[in-house]
Amino acid sequence: MPIKVFDPDCIACQRLDAFLCDIKNKYPSYHAAPVASFGDENAQLLIVGLAPGMHGANKTGRPFTGDTSGLLLYQTLFDFGFSNQANSESLNDGLELINCRISNAVKCLPPQNKPTAAEINQCNHFLAEEIKVLADNAVIMVLGSIAHQAVLKAYGLKLSAAKFGHNKSYQLPDGKILLSSYHCSRYNLQTKRLTRKMFADVFDSIKNIICSVEVRLLASHD
Repeated sequence: MPIKVFDPDCIACQRLDAFLCDIKNKYPSYHAAPVASFGDENAQLLIVGLAPGMHGANKTGRPFTGDTSGLLLYQTLFDFGFSNQANSESLNDGLELINCRISNAVKCLPPQNKPTAAEINQCNHFLAEEIKVLADNAVIMVLGSIAHQAVLKAYGLKLSAAKFGHNKSYQLPDGKILLSSYHCSRYNLQTKRLTRKMFADVFDSIKNIICSVEVRLLASHD
């Protein structure tokens, strides 16, 4: 039986299900359902956000697509060779990720973009299974503290095991690397909490980690 990393029909969280039903009535053309992860299943880079945005992934059905937070993310992915184009507009825009996958800690849009602790926990088993099928020695980049905590929970670790900090890394029990970043939200960019250079610095770290792993693997086969 294949590992279940996503359930498009999940209605486990009553509050979220009711909210999505209301959104679907108001915006019939919106996806307004659990949003699947996007990209390579066995990627060396998994990016974990918080949850779908109201007029972004909740509308389009693809993480970080259609809202301002995705503009910097997809441009940077393209700049660093993780995608074939710099923008993400719809499911049919031809975008392909390269050695990269994008997911969320919570698969459904929460009211005011604030999932409860119970909703994060309820959805966590999907993230845990998704991590299991990643490439060995993969990098898990988290956008924001909630995504950071969700990854720790997926490993059964205490939240105190790794403190969140921008461009800070932590080796997970299975050898994968947890790398944290401030979320690429419009608010963080407008307030300069996160700049384009700061975000690019995180991807420099990712590239360095992946390259060092590849060098070690090549050396071990010599």
